[in-house]
Amino acid sequence: MIRTAIVSTALVAGVFAGSPAMLAQSAAPATAGQVSAADAAPFLGAWTLEMQGQNGPATMTLTVKVDKEKVVGEITTTASANQPITDVTKAEKSLVLRYNFDYQGQAIDAVVRLTPAADGKVSAQIDFAGGAYVMTGTATKKEK
Repeated sequence: MIRTAIVSTALVAGVFAGSPAMLAQSAAPATAGQVSAADAAPFLGAWTLEMQGQNGPATMTLTVKVDKEKVVGEITTTASANQPITDVTKAEKSLVLRYNFDYQGQAIDAVVRLTPAADGKVSAQIDFAGGAYVMTGTATKKEK
């Protein structure tokens, strides 16, 4: 638990290592059209994200579901509150989930990308503040 809090703090510190111009650019991420429930079907459910960044490892839970015919998500860490995600799109084979979170009054954007691999596994990437901090790893679907 303490390790996750330290990693989360380091993660946010890494986000602010970017220049103010980079942070300003990333405040309004571009969006494509909302993904359909049919296109998101392989990604629906709860996922464990085992991520690695320059400040160490982190584990997160990502849930993707359909709510009132719209694909939405929620990401959770042990060090932060549940973060709702309403901007969900698809880029080629990847599901792309965009959200903003507040860090000490500063809006930080994040982009989660889940991409199926040829071996049946799913890779995960989270891009914070327009690339100021990137974490990569794997996504494992939780059993029902």
